[in-house]
This record gives sequence, C-alpha cells and structure tokens, in this order.
Amino acid sequence: MSKLFLDAIAQRPVARRPLWLMRQAGRYLPEYRELRKEYSFEQLSDSAELACEVTLQPLRRFKLDAAIIFADLMSPVAALGIDVRFAPGPVVDEPLTSRAQIEALPDPAQQDIAPQVAQALTMVKPHLDQNCALIGFAGAPLSIAAYLVQGGSKKSFPALRALAQSDELAFGRLMERLTRTCALYMKAQVEAGADALQIFDSWGGIFSLTDWRRLIRPHIEVLLQETAATGVPRIFYLQNGYHLLDDVLQLPADAFSLDWRVDLAALRAAGHTMTLQGNLDPAILLAGPEVTHKLTLDLMNSIPKQGHLVNLGQGLMPETPIASVQAMLDAVHSEPAG
Repeated sequence: MSKLFLDAIAQRPVARRPLWLMRQAGRYLPEYRELRKEYSFEQLSDSAELACEVTLQPLRRFKLDAAIIFADLMSPVAALGIDVRFAPGPVVDEPLTSRAQIEALPDPAQQDIAPQVAQALTMVKPHLDQNCALIGFAGAPLSIAAYLVQGGSKKSFPALRALAQSDELAFGRLMERLTRTCALYMKAQVEAGADALQIFDSWGGIFSLTDWRRLIRPHIEVLLQETAATGVPRIFYLQNGYHLLDDVLQLPADAFSLDWRVDLAALRAAGHTMTLQGNLDPAILLAGPEVTHKLTLDLMNSIPKQGHLVNLGQGLMPETPIASVQAMLDAVHSEPAG
C-alpha cells in the first residue's frame, strides 16, 4: 500500500494532507513522563528497546501518518570520541576550541555511528500500520558543530561564529567531518527501514547570508548529494533563517520544513512549487483545542493541498495539552477528499 506521507512529498494525488509532529514522542505524553521516572534521557536514547517504545507511544494515541525515530541530535558524536551529557540540553565539557582537536577527530565507520538508532528503526518498523511512514533524521552539520564548539546551548553560539572567522580551515574541517558522519548515519537509518529522512538545521540562522553561502551551504549540498543515493526523500528543516530562505529553497532537498515565521501562502503566491512542511506555531496548541482546530484549518485553507505536509514550525512543547494535539489531528482528517 502506498503511504500517504510519501505520496504527498512526491506531490502525487492524495485524499488529504498527511500529519506528523516534530517531538511527537516526548514530555507532553504522560506515558513518556512515566518512563522518565525510571530512566534518564540518555538511557532512553542509548537503548534501542527503549527508543523503540518511545517512538511508538504517540502512535498508540494518535492516527499519525509518520513515526520519527526517537534519538538525540547529538547521538552520532559518540563515534567521534566526544562525550555529551544533558543538563537538560546537550553539554560538551571539553568543547572543540583548537585546530588540533578538530584534526584529531576520527573518521568513524558507518556501523560505529550510533548503531542503537538503526537497531531501534528495525524494531519499530513491524509495529507500524502499513500506511504509516518511518522517518529517520540527523542534525545538520552546523547545528551539531554549534554544541561541539560552544560546549552547550547559548544564544547565537558566539564561539562557533568566532571559530569560523578566526580559523576558517579548522571550521571547514569540522564541518567536513560532521557532514561525512551524518551522511553515513542517515544511510544506516535507511538500510534499517527509514522511509524518509529529515535534516534538522535548528541553528541554521545564526550566520549572515554572506557567511552562510561561503561557510555552510557547500556542506549542506554535499550532505544532500550523499543522501540522495539512499533513494528516500529528504526533508530539510530550517529554524529562524528567514534571511536565508531564497537560497535554502534552492537546495537539492525533496521537501522543506519551515518555522512559523515563514508565510507558506506567500511562497506559493511567489511561484515556489516545492513540497513544504509545517508550519503551525507550537505555542498555539497551548491556547487549547478550539484555537488549535481553527488555526490548523486556517493554515490548510491558506495553501493548496498538493505538496503540503501538515506539521508544526518547531517541536511540541512539554506543556502541550493532549486535547490540542487531537484537535490538530481532527482538523487535518476533516479535509474533504479531492
């Protein structure tokens, strides 16, 4: 049976738009919070069995059109010999601050890059409805590098931007290593059963357009070229990068996931025909199910069905009401066929 999610990405005719949600598995679910009483976040993401369980939790509640494997953006970096802890966000106690550290990073084999994620994908697949797609993912090289150089989350990641300007060679080598590692990581996910891939560039907007073109875009293009050989569609997610948008939409991705700051209807009016994903503001769900239902319908009415995947502009927030998620689902399922 053809999967609605994959048909929509390819812009084949669909009865309705597909829906899945970034961070659909996580802290807003009571069953996830129960697991967290017993296991740390690291334990959940490092265990294939536990990651499988967390991935499936939202599918038991909601008739979503895709599952996304539960893992962390930083999962691949263990293969580079880098330790990451969570407090609660990623913390690197020994950040990469010199060219020598960067040049000493190993070149890991595919089977050594977060193998538990591929194992979890293999375990999840048999539990999915035949019309439910399975999404693998990786962080974009820039978004991973931001934590490795800064040592943790900090607004606009000044240490990363400083490295890019003070030692462009070292910055480039770090991006090259992360690009290759992420490409192998995603290839392994497809081999384990992923039907599609999403690349999360959560911090893509921290560079100016000029610097992004020179320092970042070449590596994203390589990553997309390398993953094209997997044969599955690739979605590129950009957050807070409106100033980059015209250039980003020229990347060789199969779909683009954009945050709520971008007017999808305006993109269509301007003649952009590529598949778009998003982009409801996740804060809207905090306003309750009635508001969520209405604004989901408003989003769908603003943009034609063809080539649109309904999602949020960022991940679900921990305090999101279950009823709001169901309201969003009900709105999507109410779309008339044809």
